[in-house]
Amino acid sequence: MLTEFTPISASVGGALIGIASAILLMVFGKVAGISGAVQSLLNPLQKGAGWKLVFVAGLLIAGVIVQLVQPELLVGELDLPLWLIVVAGLLVGVGTSLANGCTSGHGVCGMSRFSARSWVATITFMVIAFVTANAMYWLG
Repeated sequence: MLTEFTPISASVGGALIGIASAILLMVFGKVAGISGAVQSLLNPLQKGAGWKLVFVAGLLIAGVIVQLVQPELLVGELDLPLWLIVVAGLLVGVGTSLANGCTSGHGVCGMSRFSARSWVATITFMVIAFVTANAMYWLG
């Protein structure tokens, strides 16, 4: 479990995410919502999914590069059965679909556009994350 707060790397990472999202929105008119991109890729009738494929592939490739170049940066391995990871991923997918977006879409892009729905969604995400993290910490 990651217990060390690293404000410098967190700030740099957040700034890079913000800059990349702003460029994507201002230059291409696209929102950097990961769940929406993945959901579009799963719909064969969706048009204009080329950039979304590149976006999602870039996220996956970046993870592979970090694993190969600096694996010590990764937090650790999940000691869970594969079926549980798959079920958890599916539940996250259903949840983001019901919420009309994920933390990246609402938290990074929606809040910066002053979307009321995104503010409510992001506050909800953060409260639930806080409660869950504390419950896991105190319950072991």
